[in-house]
Amino acid sequence: MASSSSKTELKKMLILTSDKDEFEIDESVMVQFETIQKMVEGDFTLIPLPNVDTETLIKVIEYMKKHAEKTNSNEEAIKKFEKEFMNKNINEQNKLVLVTHYAHIISLTNLLNPTIVDRVEDKTDPEAIRKIFNVTCDFDIPTLDEEIKFIEGILSGKMKMKKII
Repeated sequence: MASSSSKTELKKMLILTSDKDEFEIDESVMVQFETIQKMVEGDFTLIPLPNVDTETLIKVIEYMKKHAEKTNSNEEAIKKFEKEFMNKNINEQNKLVLVTHYAHIISLTNLLNPTIVDRVEDKTDPEAIRKIFNVTCDFDIPTLDEEIKFIEGILSGKMKMKKII
């Protein structure tokens, strides 16, 4: 007679990060990645995540393991964990946001988004927002300003466009 413990054995998945590190993860944790759910239902054993670095994946796995254990009796412990989990610098939070959106981890997205919004809520200067998200301005501001003035001049009738043949 077969033992009942073999029926309760969890399926394991291998995740490959952009840093080429492999992680073995229980299926109960992996199903929280909506992007990966179809692969979990199939017979995939190695799932590459080319947009996820090792350091960030470790944090995401920590979060997902905690949420895989979630019950009505430990809700307060989960809330405490989430509060501590969010105590990260903006760069770490930005990486987590990118991963959660890429992998469609809804619960973590819902946790992260309000925190990010709070950081930029009162900012009106585009440079300040670029600095928060580490975005470089990829266009030349003086050239852009000149083009805008030129177009405004044409629209206001102060300048005439030359016909180019």
